[in-house]
Amino acid sequence: MILHWRHAFFWLFVAVIVDAVDGTLARWVGVKQALPHFDGTLLDNVVDYVSYVIVPAFFLMRLGIVPPGLSLVIAGGICLASAYQFCQVDAKTPDHTFKGFPSYWNIALLYLFVLQLDPVWNAGILLLLIVLVFVPIKYLYPTRAVRFRRLTLWLTCLWGIAVAVIVWQLPSPNLQMVYASMSYFIYYVGMSLFLMFRNPQQTV
Repeated sequence: MILHWRHAFFWLFVAVIVDAVDGTLARWVGVKQALPHFDGTLLDNVVDYVSYVIVPAFFLMRLGIVPPGLSLVIAGGICLASAYQFCQVDAKTPDHTFKGFPSYWNIALLYLFVLQLDPVWNAGILLLLIVLVFVPIKYLYPTRAVRFRRLTLWLTCLWGIAVAVIVWQLPSPNLQMVYASMSYFIYYVGMSLFLMFRNPQQTV
């Protein structure tokens, strides 16, 4: 069963990689010009909602990392909160940021799974993230950042390599690697807040 979870998180990781490059590839080959009546953004949102929200919510109900009586409630909260976020016209802002917690439920579940925290703590963390969906904080869009772009891309790539190693090492990843990879979250949230509060009107 553990081996199945390794496979499951591997394919979620692959989905993240595809999502990171699909827009760039579409713009590079000129999909919009070749198919002017086809809205790739809508398709991207559908695929993202499935891979970042629906699938992780299903995983949550099978992983056993939250109290049994709360798994369905939290999974439902994840789906509803993210549905609200995905349907906002400014969910992705003109300056290439996400408004509200950007539905990284696949990443959240991976870390909660490997850290093996108390189920009550896991539930609290997930509920906090659900609330943060509605808080209008502007989070970096790593692959489309303008300011500090090179630094952000390099750190994102290093973090991606670390996550690949963690998934490969499941069910017993090196905890030093896990904690080291979490330093990326400090950069991500810190840089998002720094750029937002330094100049709210400036492109991130």
